[in-house]
Amino acid sequence: MVIFFMNTALIYLYYSKKYCTIKTDSCKFIWIKKKMIKCDKDIIREGLTLLEDKKYSEALSIFEKAQKFYAKEKSDENVSIVLSLSGMIKYLQDKNKCNEALKIINDARYLAQYSKNNTAKIVNEYALGTINFGEGAKDVALMHFDNAKNIAMIHGDELSIMGYVLTRTKQIKNGMEFTLPVKSDPLVSLVKIGRSITAVTDINVLLKVIAEETKIAIQADRCTVFLLDKEKNELWSKVALGMDSQEIRFPANKGLAGYVVQTGEPLNITDAYSDSRFNPDIDKKTGYTTKTILCMPIKNNNKEIIGAFQVLNKLGGVFTKGDEDLLVAIGGNASIALENAQLFEQQKELYKEQKEIFESFIDTLATSIDARDKITAGHSSRVKLYSMLLVEHLGCDEKFKELVEKAAILHDIGKIGIRDSVLQKEGKLTDDEYKHIQEHVKITHDILDKIYMSDDFKTITEIACSHHEKYDGSGYYRHLIGEDIPYGGRILAVADVFDAITSKRHYRDKMPIQNVIDILISGKNKHFDGKLVDEFLNISVDKIIRVFLTENHHCFKEEDCEILKHFNLKNIYDFITNENDENKHVAELFNFYYSGNI
Repeated sequence: MVIFFMNTALIYLYYSKKYCTIKTDSCKFIWIKKKMIKCDKDIIREGLTLLEDKKYSEALSIFEKAQKFYAKEKSDENVSIVLSLSGMIKYLQDKNKCNEALKIINDARYLAQYSKNNTAKIVNEYALGTINFGEGAKDVALMHFDNAKNIAMIHGDELSIMGYVLTRTKQIKNGMEFTLPVKSDPLVSLVKIGRSITAVTDINVLLKVIAEETKIAIQADRCTVFLLDKEKNELWSKVALGMDSQEIRFPANKGLAGYVVQTGEPLNITDAYSDSRFNPDIDKKTGYTTKTILCMPIKNNNKEIIGAFQVLNKLGGVFTKGDEDLLVAIGGNASIALENAQLFEQQKELYKEQKEIFESFIDTLATSIDARDKITAGHSSRVKLYSMLLVEHLGCDEKFKELVEKAAILHDIGKIGIRDSVLQKEGKLTDDEYKHIQEHVKITHDILDKIYMSDDFKTITEIACSHHEKYDGSGYYRHLIGEDIPYGGRILAVADVFDAITSKRHYRDKMPIQNVIDILISGKNKHFDGKLVDEFLNISVDKIIRVFLTENHHCFKEEDCEILKHFNLKNIYDFITNENDENKHVAELFNFYYSGNI
């Protein structure tokens, strides 16, 4: 019998409005309002485990309550997954409910297609294949199982559904009868572990992936992966499945994991409480009951022990010799990935240290300018802050933001080469003095260009030495035009001029804010990139004021900030220039902070 399906127009989703608790033998899931105390897919994995143990009612209860939570969170892909599994369970409980089950799974199919989520599609194909197999439509079942395999080959298999799919496929091709339930093929999980861990470089994530996949492959309730810290002679982990994730540390000669690390011998304990080496204190603290234990050292290619697996409570019996062999095979893959991840962590720490040294070097250079040019002390810092406001407003990526930030700090480093008599002159500069001070941009380039750094630092150099270029080509020192000026340099140009004319000097006061904005607007596509001026004038003024306050060190009242965050510089300009504007009090409040006379 071949079964055909059509999408239904309505999908009924029920929303949970109260606290809800689900208890199982191995875990406890709690929803409190919008917060579910469990990782996104862990509850689904728990339900799959219950399904394998023929605990249909418990599994269905988990999936139905998870559906309410996911629906409330508007997670269409997760709603689809639990609907597919719920429909399949209804069929497994009672084959007479085939039509009801198919309706639920068809609703899930619609959501899987709508969300474009590959995991949801895999689960849906698995559920449809299972029901078709149960109804005798083996060819249709194989078609759905093949669809699931094709999706998993391209996009991965987050929930390890391929173990079930391949076992069902074997049953059909070997002429076996439909059986309930079906266990995941552990060898599939082994392949998945190898594929999953090669792409992971974060040691904490890697520990969790290995532990989770090992638990599935060995068909156990829990798994923890411990690593050996040779310097401290300790075993540590951040993974304890079924418990809160936290770092565990203890001496490397303690506990069962310590025993296998010290001796290199595996432990397969069939009754934990009858073994004198087992410490029951953790069970007492957590309420967990340990029955069976498989503990195995993890060795690298040099046969050195780098950690240990500790796997608890074999589902449906005791750990076998086959489980031991499988764990050894998993350890072979895991050890390489773990050592690579540790090396990556060391490289990250080294990079972090180098970055801190580099940043302190840059800050020292900027401070040296402040020491020489006390008239404009703090200018580079404020230009950096204004530039950061602009790049954040523009939505630039983090790497570009960092490059602009460094360039802003260094943009005036060339003033080191300017004579004190010119740099510190309080009055108006002569033409010759003005030409001399313009040389600081070329000097900036020459200084930074001599520092042997990466391509990123070359970009910083180009941005820093182009902040006096003008959009119409009349700037200096290279007379670049328009978009030939580095984008970061155009950003610095706006920030640099804005700070220069809004900063107080001992020989002049700040320029009135309406005059400042007039200069920016009149300079559009002449001095400045017009689009960047428009974006800068659209930044909320509470952010601008916070930069002002770095100069005079006054406080920003919360109630004033709340008012001003709804307005930008263009609004302030309009309020000032329009005498009848009802928001004039907003402009007065802005000027109260702008003046610095608080």
